Amino acid sequence: MMPAAPSRDATDTVRQHGAPLHIAIVMDGNGRWARARHRPRSFGHSAGRKAVRAVVEACLREGVQALTLFAFSSENWLRPRDEVGALMNLFVRALDKEVDELRANGVRLRFVGELGAFDAGLHRRMQAAMDSTAQNSRLQVNVAVNYGGRWDITQACRCAAQAVARGELRPEEIDEARLDAWMSLGALPPLDLLIRTGGELRLSNFLLWQAAYAELYFTDTLWPDFDAACLHQAIEEYVQRERRYGRTSEQLAPLP
Repeated sequence: MMPAAPSRDATDTVRQHGAPLHIAIVMDGNGRWARARHRPRSFGHSAGRKAVRAVVEACLREGVQALTLFAFSSENWLRPRDEVGALMNLFVRALDKEVDELRANGVRLRFVGELGAFDAGLHRRMQAAMDSTAQNSRLQVNVAVNYGGRWDITQACRCAAQAVARGELRPEEIDEARLDAWMSLGALPPLDLLIRTGGELRLSNFLLWQAAYAELYFTDTLWPDFDAACLHQAIEEYVQRERRYGRTSEQLAPLP
């Protein structure tokens, strides 16, 4: 069972201590985890589902408002056909098994990316899952599928160009705030913490716009082994960091 909703006092304590309200995770290492056990890559992806569940439950306890998971990039279509097929089947099974509990625990589920690339049956399941959890507000879980950060920026620019063409906006009125509103995650709190598991030290075209001032946290832990304790460790390190946004430490220090 997922944990009970945190009290208002607990949520306020999280905010007072500067804990992240929006966390994103590049879930990397499923294939290597499976290879170490002499199993097919699909076995690692299946094991990664348990890590997703553990992290969602931990975010509910920690008072996180938004969790964005990089599940399938626009470049992942280049992987072997059998692996892509296994991932699509995993999506279907996960939707069928998890949506009811997500809805019951106040979790809103959204898929972000070029969803039209998926077959009609899977696309209908995605939309049904989003519709069924649309009224929830305790935690928003965004699953990035067929997503790329460059695509996200491009589609936001396209929206701006269309608004100009319709006469709703002048080119000189396009600024960062307007473009941000057209991004896939435009309605959410700014991204605070971006975690990548599996030991790689790159963003892999994930949330390029949103990560501009996010804190980055890299861990060698492979995704199927990432659990609530790992997430808490990342949050603890985040809380200790100084976020200056271009200012100096002296500017951030409280006045005597």
